[in-house]
Amino acid sequence: MLKDIFKAYDIRGVYPDLVNEDAAFAIGFGTATFLANHPERPSGEAGDIVLVSQDMRVSSPSLAEALSDGIRAAGMNVIDLGMCDTSIMYFAVNHFGCAGGIQTTASHNPPQYNGFKISAPLAKPIGGTTGLKDIQAIAEKCGPRGSKDIAGSYSEEDIWDAYRKHILGFLTIPSKPIKVYIDGSNGMAGKLVPKVFDGVENLEIVDINFEITGSFVHEPNPLVAENMIPTQEGVVKTKAHFGACFDGDADRCMVTDELGNIIGCDHLTAFLCDHFLSQAPGATVIYDLRSSKVVEETILAANAKPEKSSVGHVNMKKLLRDTDGIFGGELSGHFYFRDNYYADSGAIAFAAIVSVLGQTDTPLSQLIAPFKKYPQSGEINFHTPDKDAVINQLKEDYASKGKFEQLDGVSFDLFDTEGFWFNVRASNTEPLLRLNAEAKDQATLDTLLAKLKPMLGEEAVGH
Repeated sequence: MLKDIFKAYDIRGVYPDLVNEDAAFAIGFGTATFLANHPERPSGEAGDIVLVSQDMRVSSPSLAEALSDGIRAAGMNVIDLGMCDTSIMYFAVNHFGCAGGIQTTASHNPPQYNGFKISAPLAKPIGGTTGLKDIQAIAEKCGPRGSKDIAGSYSEEDIWDAYRKHILGFLTIPSKPIKVYIDGSNGMAGKLVPKVFDGVENLEIVDINFEITGSFVHEPNPLVAENMIPTQEGVVKTKAHFGACFDGDADRCMVTDELGNIIGCDHLTAFLCDHFLSQAPGATVIYDLRSSKVVEETILAANAKPEKSSVGHVNMKKLLRDTDGIFGGELSGHFYFRDNYYADSGAIAFAAIVSVLGQTDTPLSQLIAPFKKYPQSGEINFHTPDKDAVINQLKEDYASKGKFEQLDGVSFDLFDTEGFWFNVRASNTEPLLRLNAEAKDQATLDTLLAKLKPMLGEEAVGH
């Protein structure tokens, strides 16, 4: 059933039980119909084009083919970009100035999964509140593959040269040799990194798991700590300046310093602020509401404008565009850039880190250290029978004691008075409440967690 695979931000499920060629055809038809009536649809021939691309999963070629048939059945024309990372789609939609695009991918999920990420004109994301429900409604009425005549055209394009030029526009060539250890997770980084970064002066890349086989040595999800171990060990062994581990579709990455320590993406956001604000003094920087206080402090210290976003790439991209922000970071490893059409890119984040480290002799661990000033809980998940009752109790206990907001779930900021803040929000994908907290010192954090955990329910192990 299509309703089982339409999520908050994309479409995803197990192949072929839920995501299959019939579903792909219907989704292609629904997407093309939706984009044909989009208020920002470009005029002329470009407005009749929908791009398709695919990741390296075994099921992706046949799904992309069925997807293309569905788009063409709706009367739109298809340009197929072939196998590539998700972020190239955002570039390509703007490069062609076309109606939108669809990447066939299940991102960081295991190999039996697949799905689709859909972009509107200008590569604006399509999520649950921006058209995905409309696409689902159209798709559910489409009928099976083969039930409609194919009207639109099909062609293939290779835009890697243009994409490489675009990404390298964010790179300052290192003034000294820089060695980077990269785990490609057997995903699209295995194609992206050589295509874009091979031949860059003073940049040496030591790679593992770059083989594209359709299977994974480890889950292609760098947010899971055990998946980062090969990167952590490899950085130390090879004496690299830093390490990076990409997810399956290579639109995000996690980073370690030269000692193998994983760097939180909020700390990385703070670290990169000066780099991007040097190009746009006083500009807006956006950040995930779960981020450390140090991010806001860093932005304000640079006389720039901090803007806090609700969780999710759809929300982050919209806020960056609405504020014309220069840059933004999310705890999930997504980083967003104004000059990348307000979209995210793992490759650009990587290029920015290389740019900074390539101009200094100070190791990354020392550069990051000032940003690790406050202890954090990390994201803790809870099975909560009555979410509303818990939220109401939290409001009663904390809302009047400090800053209170409901941007995404509920956030309570008592940092100035009691030395802590925390956010509690419902998961978009699971029946869970998620807690993130930070304090001025460990003792304060421990006391806070000891009080909050019994209120929130049973801690969900493995989430």
